[in-house]
Amino acid sequence: ASDVYKRQIKGFSFKFVAERKQAMVVLDIEHPDAINNELLFEQLQSLKTILTQAYLPEIIFHEAYQLESGKIIKRLFVNYPQKFSIYNKATWRDCFEFFVENMEQFELFFYEYEDYIKKAIT
Repeated sequence: ASDVYKRQIKGFSFKFVAERKQAMVVLDIEHPDAINNELLFEQLQSLKTILTQAYLPEIIFHEAYQLESGKIIKRLFVNYPQKFSIYNKATWRDCFEFFVENMEQFELFFYEYEDYIKKAIT
């Protein structure tokens, strides 16, 4: 299950992902134009130092993340560091707090650098 937050950049979606044994906060880059997809990912990579030092130190940049469907996308994500099971309600509260804290950091970063990121495709 995932909740999607659409942003101002086409192909960008912030999500909470809670799967069977893992949880994460993600930014998926799935621009319909392959060149724009690359440009957006490269623009984010140029901000990696800022993103890791000021917002999300545990962020992972994955250029070819394979979804369960088999589709390959570009994904930035932060893994929930503790044991998690979608079937174990005892793991949900801490995971929810992780979701809130990390999504807030993603959003702060995005709002600060949205114009710069958009320049990659304008």
